[in-house]
Amino acid sequence: MGFEGKDRMAQGLLVHGITNADTVWWNRSTPALYEHALHRREGLLAHLGPLVVRTGEYTGRSPDDRYFVREPSSDGSISWGKVNRPFDEGKYDALRSRLTTYFQGKELFVQDCYAGADPSFRVPIRIITEMAWHSLFARNMFLHERDKAKLDGHVPAFTVIDAPGLHASPDKDGTRSEVFILIHFGRREVLIGGTLYAGEIKKSIFTVMSYLLPPEGVLPMHCSANFGEDTNDVAILFGLSGTGKTTLSADPERTLVGDDEHGWSDKGVFNFEGGCYAKVIRLSPEAEPEIYETTRRFGTILENVAMDTTTRRLDLADDSLTENTRASYPLSHIPKAMRVGVVGHPRHIVMLAADAFGVLPPIARLSPAQAMYHFLSGYTAKVAGTERGIVQPQATFSACFGAPFMVRSPVVYSDLLGEKIARHKASVWLVNTGWNGGSYGVGSRIRLPYTRAMLRAALGGRLDSVEMKEDPVFGLLVPQACPDVPKEVLNPRTAWKDERAYDARARSLAGMFEENFAQFAGDVTPEVRAAGMRKAS
Repeated sequence: MGFEGKDRMAQGLLVHGITNADTVWWNRSTPALYEHALHRREGLLAHLGPLVVRTGEYTGRSPDDRYFVREPSSDGSISWGKVNRPFDEGKYDALRSRLTTYFQGKELFVQDCYAGADPSFRVPIRIITEMAWHSLFARNMFLHERDKAKLDGHVPAFTVIDAPGLHASPDKDGTRSEVFILIHFGRREVLIGGTLYAGEIKKSIFTVMSYLLPPEGVLPMHCSANFGEDTNDVAILFGLSGTGKTTLSADPERTLVGDDEHGWSDKGVFNFEGGCYAKVIRLSPEAEPEIYETTRRFGTILENVAMDTTTRRLDLADDSLTENTRASYPLSHIPKAMRVGVVGHPRHIVMLAADAFGVLPPIARLSPAQAMYHFLSGYTAKVAGTERGIVQPQATFSACFGAPFMVRSPVVYSDLLGEKIARHKASVWLVNTGWNGGSYGVGSRIRLPYTRAMLRAALGGRLDSVEMKEDPVFGLLVPQACPDVPKEVLNPRTAWKDERAYDARARSLAGMFEENFAQFAGDVTPEVRAAGMRKAS
């Protein structure tokens, strides 16, 4: 569990072709990894104990630099295209050889852990990295083995080899840039290089789980999950980054299962992870007290968060480095969080969209067919300031609310969802956490207390008996009343000053939905095709 040096390396890393490394540190504890990171000047200690780090040029994922090695065992199962692009196996071998040479003489860190809280579907993994704080990130985000004998006998089914300091040469290596994330299902291995952004480690393992689990009847989900009075009162919340998936799942009235990645098996829902990776830009102690407190705890890693280096106090509102400031912390940092990570089947499924056009209703009920339509659509919107070049809201459609991580055809995952909704009779809701009363720049973002009130009412069954009206453009059933929410908030059309302008913008968005869904139309049932827009332009 502690320092075991080259003897342990000879038994472990030789399997991965890594030789002649300097000291190798295996399964170091959180305090020990803090000491390494501070000694190596990888980060700074902030007020009350979090570790503050910088990721340099790359402050987010590099999806265009992620490839799958084209090899016989997985070739027929991967949905090749713009998202899942092939990489030559010979180029992979050559770049891997450079990586193992690069590691020679370097101090390395290893974490042996698991992805998947359900023992029936748990995948043993190994994370090898040159950065102490990346090893701490892996320790935060994945599941520990606390039995020393089992840990000593740990055999990884998948290994991530992380070399942030090794930069690819596109001309020689066949990559797009200096960054590379290469997944080889035949070798059960991931190579990461050229980027310090730790989220690549986490999302690579999620991608692996999305490939491994569907043949076992398990739906991998980019969602948060929590439960109410018991572990059969489960809600799952799908959503892309920025839609509120983490914020809304950390509800003091419910117990958190996990904030980002889960599986749904024939037994129920289980977390893939042991920690959370939350956006913290402009985090509010009033609106998001549980997550805010994690930024003041020992064991939390803060990526690209501004800090006064004299007082060591944070400025969570400072976006000078990036809008994508992040906190990685163990689930135990959330007061009402479940350690076991395995619960029953969901009673409620929530699909979150931050609609910057201001036309989707704040909450609506979906039929099973509409659920599959919106799951395949995976809609949200990007707004000005979040990415360079965006000056007007842009619709984003990411199948299954996580297209970059879904290796197989999106219809594989939607079919699993439809089957499970039908079998377990889950209620499905669409919640707009975006704008109301006008588009971005004119209207205002729906207040978080209103969204929480609508969500709590839905999960508590208090919307089951209220009057519902069908939205004439989107075909969604919209409740006409909700406790603690003004009635005018529930109807986006009447919230606009110019209702004709609303109608035009709503039809425009509906047209975007239909244009995007055309790619799936031939692979779904007539019921799902008919569950789309009512008046697409």
